Amino acid sequence: MTAEVISSRDNSLLRLARSVRDGKTPDLIFVEGLRLCEEALRSGLSIEAVIVSGELASKEKAAPLITELGQVSNRLASVSEQLLASISYTKTPQGIVLLAARLPSSREHLAANQKQPSLIVIMHRINNPVNVGAILRTAEAAGATGAIATQNTADPFSPKSLRGAMGSAFRLPIWSGGTYADALAWCTDRGIQTVCADVHASTEYAEVDWLRPSALILGPETSGLSQEEIGVANASVRIPMKESAESLNVAVAGGILLYEALRQRGQFPIR
Repeated sequence: MTAEVISSRDNSLLRLARSVRDGKTPDLIFVEGLRLCEEALRSGLSIEAVIVSGELASKEKAAPLITELGQVSNRLASVSEQLLASISYTKTPQGIVLLAARLPSSREHLAANQKQPSLIVIMHRINNPVNVGAILRTAEAAGATGAIATQNTADPFSPKSLRGAMGSAFRLPIWSGGTYADALAWCTDRGIQTVCADVHASTEYAEVDWLRPSALILGPETSGLSQEEIGVANASVRIPMKESAESLNVAVAGGILLYEALRQRGQFPIR
Protein backbone atom coordinates (compact mmCIF):
# COMPACT_ATOMS: atom_id res chain seq x y z
CA MET A 1 0.00 0.00 0.00
CA THR A 2 1.35 3.42 -0.96
CA ALA A 3 1.07 6.00 1.79
CA GLU A 4 -1.36 8.82 1.07
CA VAL A 5 0.01 12.24 1.94
CA ILE A 6 -2.09 14.09 4.53
CA SER A 7 -1.95 17.87 4.80
CA SER A 8 -3.38 20.21 7.41
CA ARG A 9 -6.35 20.83 5.10
CA ASP A 10 -7.22 17.11 4.94
CA ASN A 11 -7.37 16.41 8.64
CA SER A 12 -10.22 13.92 9.21
CA LEU A 13 -7.72 11.17 10.05
CA LEU A 14 -5.81 13.50 12.36
CA ARG A 15 -9.04 14.43 14.15
CA LEU A 16 -9.80 10.74 14.60
CA ALA A 17 -6.30 10.12 15.97
CA ARG A 18 -6.69 12.90 18.54
CA SER A 19 -10.08 11.53 19.56
CA VAL A 20 -8.64 8.05 20.07
CA ARG A 21 -5.63 9.48 21.93
CA ASP A 22 -7.94 11.34 24.32
CA GLY A 23 -10.16 8.31 24.98
CA LYS A 24 -13.16 9.72 23.10
CA THR A 25 -13.38 6.87 20.58
CA PRO A 26 -13.68 3.82 22.84
CA ASP A 27 -13.56 1.14 20.14
CA LEU A 28 -10.04 2.11 19.05
CA ILE A 29 -6.67 2.37 20.81
CA PHE A 30 -3.76 4.74 20.16
CA VAL A 31 -0.35 3.10 19.74
CA GLU A 32 2.76 5.26 19.34
CA GLY A 33 6.40 4.44 18.68
CA LEU A 34 8.22 2.06 16.36
CA ARG A 35 8.74 -0.74 18.89
CA LEU A 36 5.19 -0.67 20.25
CA CYS A 37 3.74 -0.58 16.74
CA GLU A 38 5.83 -3.65 15.94
CA GLU A 39 4.43 -5.38 19.05
CA ALA A 40 0.92 -4.54 17.86
CA LEU A 41 1.65 -6.06 14.46
CA ARG A 42 3.22 -9.22 15.90
CA SER A 43 0.33 -9.62 18.37
CA GLY A 44 -2.20 -9.67 15.54
CA LEU A 45 -4.14 -6.52 16.36
CA SER A 46 -6.73 -5.34 13.85
CA ILE A 47 -5.13 -2.13 12.60
CA GLU A 48 -7.39 0.60 11.29
CA ALA A 49 -4.81 3.22 10.27
CA VAL A 50 -1.09 3.94 10.36
CA ILE A 51 0.20 7.51 10.43
CA VAL A 52 3.91 7.95 9.81
CA SER A 53 6.15 10.97 9.38
CA GLY A 54 7.90 11.37 6.04
CA GLU A 55 11.21 11.54 7.87
CA LEU A 56 10.76 8.15 9.56
CA ALA A 57 9.45 6.57 6.37
CA SER A 58 12.69 7.50 4.61
CA LYS A 59 14.83 5.63 7.14
CA GLU A 60 16.06 2.22 6.03
CA LYS A 61 15.60 0.66 9.47
CA ALA A 62 11.91 1.62 9.69
CA ALA A 63 10.91 0.89 6.10
CA PRO A 64 10.27 -2.89 6.41
CA LEU A 65 7.95 -2.45 9.40
CA ILE A 66 6.05 0.38 7.72
CA THR A 67 5.61 -1.81 4.65
CA GLU A 68 4.24 -4.68 6.76
CA LEU A 69 1.89 -2.36 8.62
CA GLY A 70 0.64 -0.95 5.34
CA GLN A 71 -0.20 -4.45 4.14
CA VAL A 72 -2.47 -5.21 7.12
CA SER A 73 -4.00 -1.79 7.85
CA ASN A 74 -6.99 -0.18 6.20
CA ARG A 75 -5.19 3.13 5.72
CA LEU A 76 -1.56 4.27 5.59
CA ALA A 77 -0.86 8.01 5.71
CA SER A 78 2.29 10.13 5.57
CA VAL A 79 2.38 13.47 7.37
CA SER A 80 4.89 16.14 8.22
CA GLU A 81 6.78 16.08 11.51
CA GLN A 82 4.71 19.08 12.62
CA LEU A 83 1.41 17.35 11.99
CA LEU A 84 2.60 14.18 13.69
CA ALA A 85 3.57 16.26 16.73
CA SER A 86 0.02 17.63 16.81
CA ILE A 87 -1.40 14.16 17.50
CA SER A 88 1.44 12.71 19.60
CA TYR A 89 0.95 12.35 23.34
CA THR A 90 4.70 12.48 24.02
CA LYS A 91 6.94 15.54 24.17
CA THR A 92 9.25 13.98 21.61
CA PRO A 93 7.15 12.37 18.82
CA GLN A 94 8.48 9.03 17.65
CA GLY A 95 7.47 9.26 14.02
CA ILE A 96 4.68 6.69 13.89
CA VAL A 97 1.20 6.21 15.32
CA LEU A 98 -1.31 3.48 14.63
CA LEU A 99 -4.99 3.19 15.46
CA ALA A 100 -6.16 -0.34 16.21
CA ALA A 101 -9.34 -2.02 17.34
CA ARG A 102 -9.60 -2.13 21.12
CA LEU A 103 -9.00 -5.61 22.44
CA PRO A 104 -11.72 -7.52 24.34
CA SER A 105 -11.63 -6.80 28.07
CA SER A 106 -14.66 -8.55 29.56
CA ARG A 107 -14.90 -11.12 32.32
CA GLU A 108 -15.93 -13.65 29.68
CA HIS A 109 -12.75 -12.94 27.72
CA LEU A 110 -10.63 -13.41 30.84
CA ALA A 111 -12.42 -16.65 31.75
CA ALA A 112 -12.13 -18.08 28.23
CA ASN A 113 -8.39 -17.50 28.11
CA GLN A 114 -7.31 -18.97 31.45
CA LYS A 115 -4.52 -21.46 31.86
CA GLN A 116 -4.22 -23.60 34.97
CA PRO A 117 -3.31 -22.98 37.67
CA SER A 118 -4.54 -19.41 37.38
CA LEU A 119 -2.32 -16.53 38.46
CA ILE A 120 -4.31 -13.31 38.21
CA VAL A 121 -3.23 -9.82 39.18
CA ILE A 122 -6.06 -7.53 40.32
CA MET A 123 -5.31 -3.80 40.05
CA HIS A 124 -7.71 -1.92 42.29
CA ARG A 125 -8.00 1.87 42.21
CA ILE A 126 -4.51 2.24 40.70
CA ASN A 127 -4.93 5.53 38.86
CA ASN A 128 -1.41 5.99 37.49
CA PRO A 129 -1.40 4.53 33.95
CA VAL A 130 2.38 4.17 34.00
CA ASN A 131 2.09 1.82 36.98
CA VAL A 132 -0.75 -0.08 35.35
CA GLY A 133 1.39 -0.64 32.27
CA ALA A 134 4.42 -1.67 34.33
CA ILE A 135 2.34 -4.17 36.30
CA LEU A 136 0.98 -5.74 33.11
CA ARG A 137 4.47 -5.99 31.65
CA THR A 138 5.79 -7.70 34.77
CA ALA A 139 2.71 -9.92 35.04
CA GLU A 140 3.26 -11.33 31.56
CA ALA A 141 6.97 -11.85 32.24
CA ALA A 142 6.20 -13.68 35.49
CA GLY A 143 3.74 -16.06 33.88
CA ALA A 144 0.47 -14.51 35.04
CA THR A 145 -2.58 -15.91 33.26
CA GLY A 146 -4.58 -12.68 33.27
CA ALA A 147 -5.30 -9.34 34.88
CA ILE A 148 -8.29 -7.46 36.25
CA ALA A 149 -8.47 -3.66 36.29
CA THR A 150 -11.35 -2.64 38.55
CA GLN A 151 -13.42 0.52 38.33
CA ASN A 152 -11.40 3.70 39.01
CA THR A 153 -8.22 1.99 37.81
CA ALA A 154 -6.45 3.64 34.87
CA ASP A 155 -7.44 2.21 31.50
CA PRO A 156 -4.97 -0.57 30.57
CA PHE A 157 -5.38 0.47 26.93
CA SER A 158 -4.70 4.19 27.33
CA PRO A 159 -1.59 5.45 25.49
CA LYS A 160 0.46 5.80 28.68
CA SER A 161 -0.53 2.36 29.97
CA LEU A 162 0.27 0.77 26.62
CA ARG A 163 3.66 2.44 26.57
CA GLY A 164 4.42 1.11 30.07
CA ALA A 165 3.24 -2.40 29.18
CA MET A 166 5.35 -2.50 25.99
CA GLY A 167 3.10 -5.02 24.26
CA SER A 168 1.98 -7.09 27.24
CA ALA A 169 -1.50 -5.52 27.17
CA PHE A 170 -1.89 -6.91 23.64
CA ARG A 171 -1.34 -10.49 24.80
CA LEU A 172 -2.37 -10.82 28.47
CA PRO A 173 -6.10 -11.54 28.94
CA ILE A 174 -7.62 -8.53 30.73
CA TRP A 175 -10.99 -7.80 32.32
CA SER A 176 -11.50 -4.09 32.78
CA GLY A 177 -14.21 -2.10 34.53
CA GLY A 178 -15.72 -4.53 37.03
CA THR A 179 -16.21 -3.72 40.70
CA TYR A 180 -13.94 -4.98 43.45
CA ALA A 181 -16.76 -7.21 44.71
CA ASP A 182 -17.30 -8.60 41.21
CA ALA A 183 -13.60 -9.44 40.87
CA LEU A 184 -13.45 -11.28 44.19
CA ALA A 185 -16.69 -13.15 43.48
CA TRP A 186 -15.32 -14.20 40.09
CA CYS A 187 -12.24 -15.61 41.81
CA THR A 188 -14.26 -17.37 44.51
CA ASP A 189 -16.49 -19.04 41.93
CA ARG A 190 -13.38 -20.49 40.28
CA GLY A 191 -11.58 -21.60 43.44
CA ILE A 192 -8.95 -18.88 43.13
CA GLN A 193 -7.53 -17.64 46.42
CA THR A 194 -7.34 -13.85 46.76
CA VAL A 195 -4.20 -12.41 48.34
CA CYS A 196 -3.80 -8.71 49.16
CA ALA A 197 -0.50 -6.87 49.25
CA ASP A 198 -0.51 -5.03 52.60
CA VAL A 199 2.45 -3.41 54.35
CA HIS A 200 0.87 -4.21 57.74
CA ALA A 201 0.15 -7.90 57.14
CA SER A 202 1.54 -10.40 59.60
CA THR A 203 2.29 -13.00 56.91
CA GLU A 204 5.36 -12.63 54.69
CA TYR A 205 4.87 -13.10 50.95
CA ALA A 206 6.92 -16.32 50.74
CA GLU A 207 4.74 -18.00 53.38
CA VAL A 208 1.69 -18.15 51.13
CA ASP A 209 1.04 -21.22 48.98
CA TRP A 210 1.25 -19.69 45.50
CA LEU A 211 0.97 -23.14 43.93
CA ARG A 212 -2.78 -22.82 44.35
CA PRO A 213 -4.81 -20.86 41.78
CA SER A 214 -4.21 -17.34 43.05
CA ALA A 215 -5.12 -13.71 42.51
CA LEU A 216 -2.74 -11.03 43.76
CA ILE A 217 -4.55 -7.82 44.70
CA LEU A 218 -2.63 -4.54 44.42
CA GLY A 219 -4.15 -1.33 45.77
CA PRO A 220 -3.72 2.39 45.12
CA GLU A 221 -0.24 3.88 45.20
CA THR A 222 -0.80 6.39 48.00
CA SER A 223 -3.19 4.79 50.47
CA GLY A 224 -3.09 1.09 49.72
CA LEU A 225 -6.09 -1.16 50.15
CA SER A 226 -8.61 -0.33 52.87
CA GLN A 227 -9.12 -2.62 55.84
CA GLU A 228 -12.56 -3.49 54.48
CA GLU A 229 -11.08 -4.48 51.13
CA ILE A 230 -8.39 -6.57 52.81
CA GLY A 231 -10.92 -8.17 55.11
CA VAL A 232 -12.98 -9.73 52.33
CA ALA A 233 -9.97 -11.35 50.66
CA ASN A 234 -8.62 -14.76 51.67
CA ALA A 235 -5.22 -13.54 52.84
CA SER A 236 -2.84 -10.59 53.00
CA VAL A 237 0.95 -10.55 52.76
CA ARG A 238 3.76 -8.11 53.27
CA ILE A 239 7.22 -7.67 51.80
CA PRO A 240 9.86 -7.25 54.52
CA MET A 241 11.67 -3.91 54.35
CA LYS A 242 14.31 -2.08 56.32
CA GLU A 243 12.85 0.28 58.91
CA SER A 244 13.85 3.38 56.97
CA ALA A 245 11.62 2.42 54.02
CA GLU A 246 7.86 2.82 54.41
CA SER A 247 6.68 1.23 51.17
CA LEU A 248 7.55 0.15 47.65
CA ASN A 249 6.25 1.37 44.31
CA VAL A 250 3.15 -0.71 43.55
CA ALA A 251 4.63 -2.07 40.32
CA VAL A 252 7.84 -3.11 42.08
CA ALA A 253 5.88 -4.78 44.89
CA GLY A 254 3.75 -6.60 42.35
CA GLY A 255 6.86 -7.86 40.59
CA ILE A 256 8.33 -9.29 43.79
CA LEU A 257 5.12 -11.12 44.65
CA LEU A 258 4.48 -12.44 41.15
CA TYR A 259 8.01 -13.77 40.87
CA GLU A 260 7.63 -15.55 44.21
CA ALA A 261 4.63 -17.31 42.72
CA LEU A 262 6.72 -18.18 39.67
CA ARG A 263 9.52 -19.50 41.90
CA GLN A 264 7.17 -21.70 43.91
CA ARG A 265 5.61 -23.07 40.76
CA GLY A 266 9.02 -24.31 39.65
CA GLN A 267 9.03 -22.39 36.40
CA PHE A 268 12.70 -21.42 36.65
CA PRO A 269 14.82 -21.31 34.61
CA ILE A 270 12.57 -19.20 32.39
CA ARG A 271 14.84 -19.73 29.37
